[in-house]
Amino acid sequence: MYNLLISLGVGIAVALLVKVAGFSIWAGLVPGILALVGTYIVLARRVASRIQALMTVVQKDLQSQPTSQKDAQSRVDRAVKTLEQGLVYDKWQFLVGPELHAQIGMLKYMVKDHEGAKAAFDKGSSRNYMAKAMEGALYFQRKDFDAMKKAFESATKSGKKESIVWAAYAWCLLQNKDKDGALRVLARGVEENPKDEKLKGSLAALQNDKRLKMKPYEPMWWQFGLEAPPPVMPPMGGRRMQFNTRR
Repeated sequence: MYNLLISLGVGIAVALLVKVAGFSIWAGLVPGILALVGTYIVLARRVASRIQALMTVVQKDLQSQPTSQKDAQSRVDRAVKTLEQGLVYDKWQFLVGPELHAQIGMLKYMVKDHEGAKAAFDKGSSRNYMAKAMEGALYFQRKDFDAMKKAFESATKSGKKESIVWAAYAWCLLQNKDKDGALRVLARGVEENPKDEKLKGSLAALQNDKRLKMKPYEPMWWQFGLEAPPPVMPPMGGRRMQFNTRR
């Protein structure tokens, strides 16, 4: 990645300057490393700020209520084009491309462009738990249950503290008549989140042969498109889009 290469170049240059000044190459090691790390942090933050600016534009466009399906599609198309502008930084900073593809996949999934969503998810970051959960929901709708489980398992690793991930996974298993699997998933979710009343309530309901109700997980649940939404949909931007540079 360009940012890392530039940082390495700066670090090496500083170390050589110390050597040229009459000191040993070992004396230049510490200032060289400090220059490398400092340069990398500055460059990484610069890229992150530019990506976050694009995310802010997208978020602003999606916050208000769409007036129709056509309006929603139009907004998503604009949002995708905005996010695609950030792909130029893919070669500059680690994980930029996969995170943007994950965001694009979620947007396309929510307007039922499943082919476009799958193509984006295939390139997306496994650390984006909502993207992986939506990918699991997509495979559920395609009746590819092995791929569904794989995607949801990935989502539970990065989003183990997010009740919606466990609940959506369990819901899909239940629809596939795998109640035991759903119980195991919810039990794992409660184990990871012992104070989460929503997950505990869902687990208790299944244990007592009651229906798994997803109302406690609204409005995020509606983004999965697996049940008919209420008459008034929540804003498309129910989840704030942020870009965090991971180093």
